[in-house]
Amino acid sequence: MDTPSPRRGRRILRWAITVAVLATVAVFFGLALVDNWDRVAAEQLNPDWLWLPATAIFAVAVPLTGLLWARMLRVLSPSVTLAAREAVALQCASWLLKYIPGQVGSVVNKVAWAARKGISRSLVVITFVYENVFLQIASIVPAGVILLISLGPGLFGDNAALLITPVVVLVPLLMMMYKPFFHGLVNFPVRRILKHDIPPQYFLGSVQVLRFIGEFVGPRVLNGVAFVMIASTVASVPIEHWLPFAAAYVLAGAIGILAFFVPSGLGVREAVIVLVLSQYISVAEAIIISLLARLLSTVADLLVAAIYLFTRRTIAKEHRP
Repeated sequence: MDTPSPRRGRRILRWAITVAVLATVAVFFGLALVDNWDRVAAEQLNPDWLWLPATAIFAVAVPLTGLLWARMLRVLSPSVTLAAREAVALQCASWLLKYIPGQVGSVVNKVAWAARKGISRSLVVITFVYENVFLQIASIVPAGVILLISLGPGLFGDNAALLITPVVVLVPLLMMMYKPFFHGLVNFPVRRILKHDIPPQYFLGSVQVLRFIGEFVGPRVLNGVAFVMIASTVASVPIEHWLPFAAAYVLAGAIGILAFFVPSGLGVREAVIVLVLSQYISVAEAIIISLLARLLSTVADLLVAAIYLFTRRTIAKEHRP
């Protein structure tokens, strides 16, 4: 009787893991979609055509983030060859893996891809950290300033337990933007455990950090635009309220991400949205808007999956995310 070759065994294991991951994502996505649909259906809303472009804008923010991440990877390692379509496919796959509790699937996906491409896995992990830190700063700082100007410090004072979280987290995030500190933070355990150093060139300088933070505001702007479009189909949103509404959604997303061990921070961001929007509209309308935004952002993930499948087919099999 022939024994299976090691290569065949690895192939079977890889397929088994892939099927298990896809099944897990499908289950959590399905549960989220059904739950969101039931909540919105209970409100008996009339469909609005603005839901379509809003959903599409939510989806477009994901590949845009992937392109920014790819540019950062090339800045830190100019020898890396990474086509735009490959970056988009990789980012879309990592985004969809957020449905796995703990959100570890996203970074594991990029690390596994790096191993197949012969790219430093340490570099990819570092850029993954940068990506998420930049997105958090691009969410917390502009949104916090907008809400502070619009509503004053009273909102934060009355709800300190909820809204102080991103401010506290912002301090270590900003410290990580200082190259010597971040390099030392990463290099110390690596040197002790793996007995080698992380090259300093794997870390961004101050000017590069500021530039990338500005660029990562782009995806958050798209999210805010989509949310304002959704809100305007439920309540009257005058133009002077567009910025605070967008800021509420972006800040809520940042706080939701901080709920690391909860799939997609479910429930957390909706509470923040209602808290801020209720300063402008009724609580009932704010709740409906938060539920509708949650549903359409979930539906947008179907478009993200479609983008992933389309771009993946254009990539060589050995490099497909």
